[in-house]
Amino acid sequence: MSTHSFIVNPKNETVLININGKFFKRNEAKISVFDSGFLLGDGVWEGIRLHQSVLVYIEEHLDRLYESAKGISLNIGLQKEDIIKEINKTLTTNNMKNDVHIRLVISRGDKITPYQNPNANVGPINLVIIPEYKRVDPNTYKNGIKIGRVKNIRPNNEILNPQYNTLSKLNCILASIEANKLGYDEGIMNDMHGFISTCNSTNLFFIKNAEIITSTGQYCLNGITRSKTIEICKKNNISCHEKDFTFEDISDCEEAFVTGTFGGIIPVSTLENQSLQSTNKESITNKIRTLYLQDIENYIKSQS
Repeated sequence: MSTHSFIVNPKNETVLININGKFFKRNEAKISVFDSGFLLGDGVWEGIRLHQSVLVYIEEHLDRLYESAKGISLNIGLQKEDIIKEINKTLTTNNMKNDVHIRLVISRGDKITPYQNPNANVGPINLVIIPEYKRVDPNTYKNGIKIGRVKNIRPNNEILNPQYNTLSKLNCILASIEANKLGYDEGIMNDMHGFISTCNSTNLFFIKNAEIITSTGQYCLNGITRSKTIEICKKNNISCHEKDFTFEDISDCEEAFVTGTFGGIIPVSTLENQSLQSTNKESITNKIRTLYLQDIENYIKSQS
């Protein structure tokens, strides 16, 4: 079980991939070996959900995409409306309307030679849109996930701003590998000051004495679902605090959950060797997940 466990859909075999406005079969979709993203992880990306023909929270996703691009001095060269048109063209071409996860990738483009300096780049960005029929395995919510501490930590802004959604994911990949070796589905990563920051691929919340606790957000990805969760808590008078805290501060918590675009709100059933109550129907985690799903429904209605 993991935060990205999904139900395999055979229809994905015939889904066409958009590469720079042209469509290719899944097994024929290729990018140049001189692409900056392939060579160096130089680019930005977003994961976007399509529900009932609506791109959920698309405004926030594109805001983060462009903020990340600005942060690494990447000129996308397209307006947000152009990106939406390409996404919609991809969905229309594939006749996709529901339960779709879209991976949007923008690299700095091709290089004349394998060299890190952007002066070696020739031509425009490379834009890739990968749509897939992708539903979360329901056992993820039923059984929850197991998380625990790893040694890999989050960088600060002077190294690589962790709030940017870039293709440079080695920091998180190494944490994921370490978590797997320890038998965890997700690894809890500290910031450079020893405070809990995030998990390797999701944002993280703890519940202790009916109070929800999450990091300050300074050293974790600027998660869309994380932001929505905090908003939902405020709207519904649920105590939620962004602050610095250590593992010792929450080691006796009653519940925990992680958030992300694909899985939404996923309960944590085990914190290292401690069983939690997060998967119970009466849990605060389940209450917040229900409110989150309602927020998505309200968003969909507002777009119709």
